[in-house]
Amino acid sequence: MIATLTGLGLSSAAGLNAYIPLLMIGLLARYTDLVDLGSAWAWLEHPATLVVVGLLLVLELVADKVPAVDSINDVVQTVVRPTAGGITFGAGADSVDLADIVPAEAVAASGGGVDWGAVIAGVVVALVFHVIKAGARPVINTATVGTGGPVVSVAEDVASALTSFLAIVLPLLIVVVFPLMLVSGVWAVRRGRRRRAERRTRIGNGADAP
Repeated sequence: MIATLTGLGLSSAAGLNAYIPLLMIGLLARYTDLVDLGSAWAWLEHPATLVVVGLLLVLELVADKVPAVDSINDVVQTVVRPTAGGITFGAGADSVDLADIVPAEAVAASGGGVDWGAVIAGVVVALVFHVIKAGARPVINTATVGTGGPVVSVAEDVASALTSFLAIVLPLLIVVVFPLMLVSGVWAVRRGRRRRAERRTRIGNGADAP
């Protein structure tokens, strides 16, 4: 169960930023005893992997702060973030109890040292958070004339880093963090849509004024 919470935390963090949990897992596995990667996932802690993921993280941090570019980036990340979610969840598949989140048949369908049930679970979780993030950003940008996007992006990066760290160090807290992130994401989408509707109303009233 603890490993399941770790997987949920890492994959949800990947839905916000694909590279933060990947880099954190790799660094902690290489330089600490907090993460013990199986042979199938040992490549995550290889220096070359860490350098590439680090560079991609820098690009992501910049692109996600620029209005319009962030939406294009979200389209590209539709593949990357769920993939990262599957990897981060699957990295701990040997000790993950998946019975409560995926069918037993999926758990059994594993081979080559990779538990594909865990990977699928991570892909789904990350995809859910990615869809919420990608759906909220254009609404927020429109409602705030582009000023809110960078602020929200920073908040998402912080949430991704904090959730990744807690998922590894204090996984029990994911019981609280996971639903809180979902609720916050839905709230952000609804609030952004409401603000956009109010802005359109004000513009319409102004246009109709003599």
